[in-house]
Amino acid sequence: MKTDIHPDYHVINVVMTDGTTYQTKSTWGKEGDTLQLDIDPKTHPAWTGGTGQLMDRGGRVSRFKERFKGLGI
Repeated sequence: MKTDIHPDYHVINVVMTDGTTYQTKSTWGKEGDTLQLDIDPKTHPAWTGGTGQLMDRGGRVSRFKERFKGLGI
């Protein structure tokens, strides 16, 4: 295997949308960095069966719904 071509694999903190945290290993960020999730398995309809609510940060969901309201989405 070649040396110095693989990203650093280290421990980071992950904060879920409900505030719970856990540690995992990742190549994201630096050792000890915190990854704040906007959407996670506890809130995304793909995992919750459509019962969860998406948080509309920055009006993205509202803009999407307004743009495509005539298509029945």
